[in-house]
Amino acid sequence: MGGMTHAERPPIVAYGPLYPYLDDELERRFTVHAVAADADPAALPPAVRDARALVSFGSVGAPADIMDALPGLEIIGLFSVGYDKVDVDHARMKGIRVTNTPDVLTDDVADLAVGLLYATVRNIAANDALVRSGGWARGEKPPLSGRVTGSRIGILGLGRIGRAIAERLERQAGEILYHNRRQAQDAPYRYVADPLDFARQSDVIIVATSGGPEAAKLVDAAMLDALGPQGVIVNISRGSVIDEEALVAALADRRIAGAGLDVFAHEPHVPEALLTMDHVVLQPHQGSATVHTRKAMADLVLANLDAWFAGKPVLTPVV
Repeated sequence: MGGMTHAERPPIVAYGPLYPYLDDELERRFTVHAVAADADPAALPPAVRDARALVSFGSVGAPADIMDALPGLEIIGLFSVGYDKVDVDHARMKGIRVTNTPDVLTDDVADLAVGLLYATVRNIAANDALVRSGGWARGEKPPLSGRVTGSRIGILGLGRIGRAIAERLERQAGEILYHNRRQAQDAPYRYVADPLDFARQSDVIIVATSGGPEAAKLVDAAMLDALGPQGVIVNISRGSVIDEEALVAALADRRIAGAGLDVFAHEPHVPEALLTMDHVVLQPHQGSATVHTRKAMADLVLANLDAWFAGKPVLTPVV
């Protein structure tokens, strides 16, 4: 592809902000049209409407109206594993391929889940703030924390990332249990079919399920109450999987002990109430945000596009 003239390069849309390395590599291969995520799809200039591919972050995705505004669109390359912001049914109906970037981010997301678990249970962020504020030097004593070792750790969604989290915690956990829509094959952990039973039996819930409509508000007020006042929840999945209002209320009333959150329902907006809670650890959606993983994700986006335009099968199809 490097030998093509500019005119021969397939036109593509970079939908919303991407990643500098990916931007550079797309520019080398394609005629790139940058389109803001909040642009009016009906007002796109003619040259943009000829795009054959669209590349976007998972948090931007591809709604039906942008697909309809690009009549020549053949493939959507997602720079994420999650595809809940893509209208997959619409893409399927229009014969548009959708690819994502699974596997390459599994280890880094699992590492962050474990980090958030320890940070939340051991009050790491609150204690850091106590030291920085001078409170410790003035004689303030932090409260005693919970402990991770020996706790019953419930994994909600035992897919690739859920399994990687479970493997990291096998030595520390008193028990690892999990809840899926159906029992996983070859999993050495205890399956709990009922979500409320699963929450009751867990000291910690780590949310690792995929997003999408079927998982929306899967963790609701009833499940949080079943987790109970000593329970902690960690979410590295999608903000939509937890009923955020119910979570804020449960934390405010101390009906659960704490939360470690990398994702939120309306990113980058975080409920105001969470910002002042010292039993909550907050991250700006950093699960895959390591230099190593972001490059690997970008390379997989590019490999899918290269394969498509060479007439070969894509590597990681969603549709």
